[in-house]
Amino acid sequence: MATFDDSFCTPIQTPLQVADSSALLWDEHCDVLIIGWGAAGACSALEARALGADVLIADRFTGGGASAKSGGVVYAGGGTRHQQAAGFSDTPEAMFDYLKHETRNVVSDDTLRRFCADSVSNLDWLESHGAPYGHQMPPGGKTSYPPDGYFLYYSGNELVPQHGGPLPPAPRGHRTVGKGQCGAVLYAHLKDACLRAGARPLLQAAAKRLVVDAQGRVVGAEMWCITPGTPQAQLHARLAARAERLQNFAAGYCKKLRQRIGQLERDFARPRLVHARNGVILSTGGFIFNRELIKRHAPKFERNFKVGATGCDGSGLRLGTSVGGQGAGLERVSAWRFINPPYSWHKGIVVNREGRRFCNEEVYGATLGQPLMEEQGGKAWLVLDAPLRKKAIREALFGGYWWFQSLPALVLMLFKVRTGQHLSQLATNTGMNPAALRESLLAANAAARGEAPEPFGKSPGGRQVLDQGPFYACDISVTNPVFPLGALTLGGLRVDESNGAVLDGQGQAIPGLYAAGRTALGIPSHLYISGLSLADCVFSGRRAGAAAARFMDPQLQPTLAQETT
Repeated sequence: MATFDDSFCTPIQTPLQVADSSALLWDEHCDVLIIGWGAAGACSALEARALGADVLIADRFTGGGASAKSGGVVYAGGGTRHQQAAGFSDTPEAMFDYLKHETRNVVSDDTLRRFCADSVSNLDWLESHGAPYGHQMPPGGKTSYPPDGYFLYYSGNELVPQHGGPLPPAPRGHRTVGKGQCGAVLYAHLKDACLRAGARPLLQAAAKRLVVDAQGRVVGAEMWCITPGTPQAQLHARLAARAERLQNFAAGYCKKLRQRIGQLERDFARPRLVHARNGVILSTGGFIFNRELIKRHAPKFERNFKVGATGCDGSGLRLGTSVGGQGAGLERVSAWRFINPPYSWHKGIVVNREGRRFCNEEVYGATLGQPLMEEQGGKAWLVLDAPLRKKAIREALFGGYWWFQSLPALVLMLFKVRTGQHLSQLATNTGMNPAALRESLLAANAAARGEAPEPFGKSPGGRQVLDQGPFYACDISVTNPVFPLGALTLGGLRVDESNGAVLDGQGQAIPGLYAAGRTALGIPSHLYISGLSLADCVFSGRRAGAAAARFMDPQLQPTLAQETT
């Protein structure tokens, strides 16, 4: 039976069970079927093709997914040539030491060490397929995303003392060289590389169920395809492109566009059975656009702005669980509350609705967003005094930031701000507890003067005495529409970390089924760091592509011989 989580989500059906896959009337044959043509799917395809597999790569839309909408940042370290050109001598050991603290055992130490050890070669591999990287670093230290012309930066908590570890920090955010948000640039290179390598695309094709043989092996999938070149296919592509392009500006309108997309698929898509001789790889992204799954697994994040693409509807996760795969970490959602830039913002203090400070303000946005959402109910204020606010406004106006960094900050400080000539008045105007707010500020000021330890470990460079009124409270809560608090899902299917095979409830691999990228539990599944998701797309995608390409069941060899004669 089909289940509709929302009117635009792909309905997933129970698997098609076949006694003899060779007797089924297949519409298409391949060695490896990849479902989802984002960065993870593309890397899977390239690796499988390099090993000689016949690859069919399918996508519900025309490819790209959340990868194409991203900033195009790949988290890479251990001594990349771009780090070296910038004057940094990073090592795999230093990278492991840092990520061990951030990932919190979401994968084994062996897997994390392999990820770090392979980091240099994986970035070289991307460059061999046309994706360019550079060593130019932005001025001013930390930023959530570097300006045009800068391509290497500290993309996580490397400079935060409590997170950096004992080894010297190094910048590991490698932004793909290009203008603007460079995810589209990275994906364009990967897509072109797939086509040059001979991967065969099947576009506007949604996978509704897997095909399983009598031995429990996944041998293919039922794809529902809109006929290429038809008016319906053209309209489907236009609506999807518009929904992705306008999501940041008109989320409600884009939801209606997605509902129209779902209706087109229900009215005009037709089934097509694809036989995958070696295996099926699921790489459809996360499930932030699946309202039912978010409500079930991560209800605290229902109000967040959705970061992702329309295809992030959990279809890969649901396909995997339909044949016994097990989800893990599904409650983990990355909530992004960046308060840098403006650079001066992190020198203020962040307090909860009572006025109590609860975090180190200089941490990476996802590190701040996590306690804000999970411990503080999504409510918080950024408190500044008059000189700090004046400096932050000047930075937002003339600091050379992106519009999505400067405009919300200016609106927040100039129009959506609560003020008070003194702290007690600010507490009254915000509903905070005056005593709690005063205690928080006095403790932070004492640390800034060097009179007491910093309560949350903020570095000396991030401390500033806040004592000149009027005082300002900027609402950084999840409910503030002018300062959206974005979120994306981190959990996925549990996989064998040596090859990406999807595991069942007993920890056994489901034959013929693999997962990669955010469809699978992986390196970024505990806490997001900018670039870590795309880096894992390369790492897990290549892993799954190689495993699927190398597999050949001896019982399938006669079938293969018959199909190729």
